[in-house]
Parts: sequence; structure tokens; C-alpha cells
Amino acid sequence: MNTLKTTVLMALLMGIMIAVGGAFGGRGGAMLMLIISLGFNFVTYWFSDSIVLKMYDAREVDGNSAPELYGLVERLAANAELPMPRVYIVNSGAPNAFATGRNPSHAAVAVTTGLMNTLDYEEIGGVLAHELSHVKHRDTLISCVAAAMAGVISTIANIAQWAAIFGVGRSDDDDNGGFLGMIVTIVIAPIAAALIQMAISRSREYDADKAGGQICGNPNALANALEKIEYYSLHGPTLANSTTSTAHMCIINPLAGSKQTFINLFSTHPPTQERIARLRQQALAMGK
Repeated sequence: MNTLKTTVLMALLMGIMIAVGGAFGGRGGAMLMLIISLGFNFVTYWFSDSIVLKMYDAREVDGNSAPELYGLVERLAANAELPMPRVYIVNSGAPNAFATGRNPSHAAVAVTTGLMNTLDYEEIGGVLAHELSHVKHRDTLISCVAAAMAGVISTIANIAQWAAIFGVGRSDDDDNGGFLGMIVTIVIAPIAAALIQMAISRSREYDADKAGGQICGNPNALANALEKIEYYSLHGPTLANSTTSTAHMCIINPLAGSKQTFINLFSTHPPTQERIARLRQQALAMGK
């Protein structure tokens, strides 16, 4: 069901890109946006992991440089019946983690130094199990493609806004959209893109929590980790280089403490307390 929902949402997001191109550039603009959307699908498929890891200045580690962390990932990957992913550390005091990669054979998981210093061994295991669940169900690729498309739409909306300010564009009589098309491009399209991206991420987070609890064998450990990460995301430092286009990839929204209303309104994560409550119920069902 989630796969079908995500496929529909991705198709809608591509449709919005084409509609934006049509509103701003007529048939030629629509065709251009179709080509761009296909191109972005290709680029994010092959290079999504390296792009995100470079953005966060992540450092790859192995069994020699980080034996405890590497060994934990290795054990959990075996529990999840996954190939061993590459392991990265991000030098940041903000506790958080994310996974990326186009498929389980080309995946990477990353944790911050803040997460390693804040959580205990079992809690880190719960977080990593959550991220490995994203890898197993190929959520990482879907999230990257959605983020890339949403980013393109927002960029085009910004260009359209400046064009409107300086009087560049078609008149109201233009059969390709005129003033209404400009309004759709500037206002409605970015909001729709954000809503679609949010819907993709929120449905996946609950599934990843549940599967993560099964992989690590202790849903309470993941619930405890979410409580701590949530607290520091609200009261501690922000994960450096986080943007609205990549925030949904982290286990807790690193921009949760932002005072920007728009960011909070379109949060890519479901309420943390609801996630914790579900994990507590799962733990009870497992006799933990």
C-alpha cells in the first residue's frame, strides 16, 4: 500500500513540475520541465548518496577507525538481512542520523558525533535499525528524488516571483496562463510540492520505526533515543548544513527548533510523541 501511495505521490509531484513549466513557459516550458524531472530522477538515482554525504561533510569509517560503531551496524545489517552498508560519521554536536543510497547494495548510514555522545549503545542500535529499515524498503531513493523535485519547483517559483516584481512575463491575455499562471507558480506549486514531500516522509517514518524495533529487538531503545534526539533538536545546536530539502532524511527533523513558521507547518516528520507511543505499544506486544 505504501509503495502504491508513494508511486502516486511521485507522479503528482512530476505533474506539478510540468504544470509549473506550462504556467511559466507554455508548451515549451512544460516539455522542458518534463525533461528536467526525468533528468533529476536519473541524477538522484545514481548520485543521491554522494551528494547528501558531501553536503554534510560526512567521513567514512571502518572496523579499524570506529570498531564499536561499525560492528553494531554489521550486526544489525545481518539481522535485517541486508548487505553491509558504508558507515559515516558527521562531526556535529546535534544528535541525529540518516541513511542514503539508491538501493541496499549501494547504501550508507551516517550518525553524528553528537548522537554517539548522547545515546547509549542500545539506543544507538535502535536509531541505526530505523535507518537500515529505510534502506531495506528503498525509502532513501524515494526521499531523495522527491526532495530534488521539490527543490526545483521552489527554485522556479523564486525565479517567477522576481520576474513578476520586475514586470517580466506574459500579459493577462496570454493564452498560456498570464497572471493566474504566475500566481500558481509562485504560491500554489511550492505548497503542493511541500505537502507531497511531507506525505511521502510521514508515512514512511512510522513503518521504519516499527521495522527498526524488530531489527534491533528492543523498540523501547528506539523510543528512548527519539525522546533524547527530539529534546536536543529543540534545545540544542542545529545540524550544520541542514535544509528543508534534506531534513526529511534525518531520524528527527533537524530544523524542528527553527522559528520559521513555514518550516514547522510543513514538517516532514510525524509527531515524535506519537512515534514513541507506537514503539512503546510494540515493545509491550513483544514482551519487552
